[in-house]
Amino acid sequence: MNHNVRNIETGKRMFRFVSSVVLVAVLATLFGVMWYMRLQMLMSQRFLSIGNYLMIGLYVVLTVLMINTFKGFNIGSGRISILTMSQAIAMGLVNMLEFIIVILMTRIKQLMWMTLAYIIVLTIADAVAVLVITYVSTKLYRAVFPPFTILNIYGDYQNDLVRKMNRRADKYRITGEMSCMEPLDKIIRELENYDAVLVNDVPSEIRNDIVKACFATDKRVYFTPKISDILIKGAEEVNLFDTPLYLCKNVGMDGISATLKRLGDIFISLVGIILSSPVMLVTAILIHNYDGGPVFYKQTRCTIGGKEYKIMKFRSMIIDAEKDGKARLASENDDRITPIGHFIRATRIDELPQFFNILKGEMSVVGPRPERPEIIAEYIKDVPEFAFRTHVKAGLTGYAQVYGKYNTTSYDKLKLDMIYVEKCSVFLDIQLILMTLRVIFTKDATEGVAEGAVDANVHQKNK
Repeated sequence: MNHNVRNIETGKRMFRFVSSVVLVAVLATLFGVMWYMRLQMLMSQRFLSIGNYLMIGLYVVLTVLMINTFKGFNIGSGRISILTMSQAIAMGLVNMLEFIIVILMTRIKQLMWMTLAYIIVLTIADAVAVLVITYVSTKLYRAVFPPFTILNIYGDYQNDLVRKMNRRADKYRITGEMSCMEPLDKIIRELENYDAVLVNDVPSEIRNDIVKACFATDKRVYFTPKISDILIKGAEEVNLFDTPLYLCKNVGMDGISATLKRLGDIFISLVGIILSSPVMLVTAILIHNYDGGPVFYKQTRCTIGGKEYKIMKFRSMIIDAEKDGKARLASENDDRITPIGHFIRATRIDELPQFFNILKGEMSVVGPRPERPEIIAEYIKDVPEFAFRTHVKAGLTGYAQVYGKYNTTSYDKLKLDMIYVEKCSVFLDIQLILMTLRVIFTKDATEGVAEGAVDANVHQKNK
């Protein structure tokens, strides 16, 4: 059975590799055809053969880098809709770069619109290609590699992870469950009947024993991390002695990276303000004309070190939405949200004024979502470690915004944000900024909390 599992894993990796090669090859072919038949014709002096090969090679490199940034090569792991969306956005950005390159090479302004038309046609062809290839590859992957059978080992605290995993029946098949309080030898015997195990929020000591037993028998293990697991994930090896030693520096970005991050914040906020100014103007007019109320909504939020500041957003709710003075997150089908508010929240337009907060240095482009002091206090009652999020500046987008939802539980929000805090870097910021483009088109990312909830902390957690 162990050899069989290893063969399956090898087969999966090979399948993904071949699928990725086919995808990139088709996209490169489409570009090559467009380049030879149209784009090259715009040059006053055509390239020699090596020049054409270099252009196609550059396109391949950009394609691989961009699709990988959007995690678009995860055939079999991601949903078809998310994969194709990621790949299409990636190719849109790649083709935008190629458009700029071609314009700089031709140096003829009159050809700009013709070049743009060719690039748009290429982007549409790319979108069709990624849809077909990803759909066929994913269906074939699921047919060849059915999901492993999984044993859910649970603790005393409830969460909805099993429900979430059951939504992906193509990838996870939880066919049994067992309490972590059962004797370890009984758990180990039960593991023999399954391909994998889900160690679902159980005490660390028991989890460690189960993980070691699974390692000894080549069992795949899924487990929910503790905050401490995340904090030590990026620890450095200290090889000064014959005793293994890890070092957690816990200092965040170095000075150079922090400076680059701030310069990036200034540049992106200025560009964002300039490019989005027409959208912000129209939005302001629509909000004011709807009920005559204020256009902007200012509210106290917390950033690095717990420092409070006034965040700026377009008002998406009715006037006096919290007239009782009680902080309340937006719920699903919240009647306080105006018709215009529904649209600007779904498209994230309501967040655009935060570029001014970023320019002033109160926020960063990337960081944990800024929360209200009173809501943070509610979260901390259940999860004291929630205060760890303020080790970095609050952000317009971030790890929890990209990989979570508006109604993600406070403990899961903390875990996602701590992943960012622990490994924040300029490269990760760039990746999260690009991934945010995908989130804008993902409807479930804006789901509200349960009706009447003060926060999203709706499940108990094992801390």
